[in-house]
Amino acid sequence: MIEIGGFQTGCCGRITRRSLLRASFAMPFAGVVDSSTLAAENRVKSVILLWLWGGPSHLDTFDPKPRAPIEIRGPFSPIATQTPGLQFSELLPLLASRSQLFSVVRTNTNLTNVHRVAGSIALTGGEGRNGDNDYAPNYGSVIQRVHQTAGELPPFVAVTPGKLRTAIGPLKGYGGGRWGNSYDPFPVQCNDRGEIYLPTLKLLEGLSLTRLDDRRRLLRELDQLTRRGAQSRPERWTAQHQKAFRLLTSAAGRRAFDLSAEPARVRASYGRSQFGQSCLLARRLVETGVPYIQVNWSKWVENIYDGRTDFGWDTHWLNFEHLADRHAPILDRALSALLDDLSERGLLKDTLVLAMGEFGRTPKISANGGRDHWARCYSSLWAGGGIQPGRVVGSSDSRGYDPVTGGIGPERVGATLLERAGITSAQRAALKILPNAQAIEGLL
Repeated sequence: MIEIGGFQTGCCGRITRRSLLRASFAMPFAGVVDSSTLAAENRVKSVILLWLWGGPSHLDTFDPKPRAPIEIRGPFSPIATQTPGLQFSELLPLLASRSQLFSVVRTNTNLTNVHRVAGSIALTGGEGRNGDNDYAPNYGSVIQRVHQTAGELPPFVAVTPGKLRTAIGPLKGYGGGRWGNSYDPFPVQCNDRGEIYLPTLKLLEGLSLTRLDDRRRLLRELDQLTRRGAQSRPERWTAQHQKAFRLLTSAAGRRAFDLSAEPARVRASYGRSQFGQSCLLARRLVETGVPYIQVNWSKWVENIYDGRTDFGWDTHWLNFEHLADRHAPILDRALSALLDDLSERGLLKDTLVLAMGEFGRTPKISANGGRDHWARCYSSLWAGGGIQPGRVVGSSDSRGYDPVTGGIGPERVGATLLERAGITSAQRAALKILPNAQAIEGLL
């Protein structure tokens, strides 16, 4: 089902404006080496980034410390995985039973404990040089620029409850950064019922549609909308407006966003949560050939706002309660279902899946019964797309404070992701994007 400003649709009907849609997603390339010269085996077709906004506790998820004092290890017990020597928190039993599908990096590091800055660094691999207006572009923006697509859907889609924010302001590494907003992601919202909302459409001039349940009436309305769009001076619309309009009137877009077409068993496997249904949508976007999909856990980084699932991973308070009751079960179920689904459909080998936040949490439990920001050591999970599964890359010390092996900074995360997406070091150098960064060898 698709909902546009209160208007719900099914995904039926024929394509009426395919050529216009293709034209609307073409992006300027600015003289960088043509991606067609890349070796086919050096490029995945899609990347899914599961952005765990707020910073999950590594000790309570992928790097438990059962021999540490209680004020470090917390209340959760470790459990064995399918990977010899690898233990997870007891909160992640489904992922533990599927560890043969992925690898874990336990020595990620970031440069700061400030959410807005750390998040921007983690999503771009670098720092803003001249303030808020000069952040490097998001990885999805880089892929969008290098790998132009003639497909019907945008090359960079953010499945998100809203633009990423903290209490002190928005995250700056969200989109095009210093390249401009033409490289921003196309935003799509998905709720826990699998209803899709395209927020850009509500801004289209003259678009006023009432909720319709009859699919024949719906198709007539869409056909009329298409004809009106051709006559309503679309040059006055922004690029995002044009994309949203053409997406709605394309068969591929309406089909991809119709989660009701999925069998009930599949939808249930992801969990009836905002994040779970968003992961299911990500799989459907992979099937349509979208190169980069960023699934945002929440709009707000903090875990103190009202909402059914819009609680970030910033667990200064209620860390253990929220992880046990909400965060860990939702992540465990949704990520496990996504990996199963991609694997069973033969898509995992050509799809890179990365789950991470901007940093971890303090090993020592605070007086508030939570864990605070910790950028010196945290974990990430990698699957598919040429990643060797069943590996543990790096190790932290006995209490999770620091890497024992070399720390893996955001620039190496970015180099690995972009390399798997087929973007060479020469192309990165031409774009001034992580020109000297090296991929994480232990994953490949």
